[in-house]
Amino acid sequence: MRVKKILVVCLGNICRSPTAHAILRHKAQLKSLDIEIDSAGTSASHKGEPPDSRSIKAGSARGYHFNDLYSRPVFDHDFANFDLILAMDNDNLAELNRRCPAEFAHKVKLFLSFHPEYPTISEVPDPYYSGSKGFELVLDLIERACDNLVSAPEITGR
Repeated sequence: MRVKKILVVCLGNICRSPTAHAILRHKAQLKSLDIEIDSAGTSASHKGEPPDSRSIKAGSARGYHFNDLYSRPVFDHDFANFDLILAMDNDNLAELNRRCPAEFAHKVKLFLSFHPEYPTISEVPDPYYSGSKGFELVLDLIERACDNLVSAPEITGR
């Protein structure tokens, strides 16, 4: 089955997942891929908020756009509506797996399973408390994984 809808997920949907959303959207557009991309958080604590200003600053410096992104929680219907649900770390993966109906479990994976150094590198660290270098590391990890993701057969159909 070809993937048409991707959901990227972190805890609050203000740092990692909106960064992945912006980067993946950009890279998919460059390849003229017809895929829908969204992001969400396993927590609703930042519902309706824009991405963290440090994520926006770091991502914008590399040409990514965040102006239409706002935090939202993962909804139960997301498991049926999305073809691929990618967690930023093992804690969020565990929460998604806990909530996911069994018939959709095959859709839930780690985001960095598309990174060329996976499984050595398996999690996108939360940059919230790590300063600007943490946000740069997040960008580096996500960009490399997105390059592989937009070239994956399940995405391209080739």
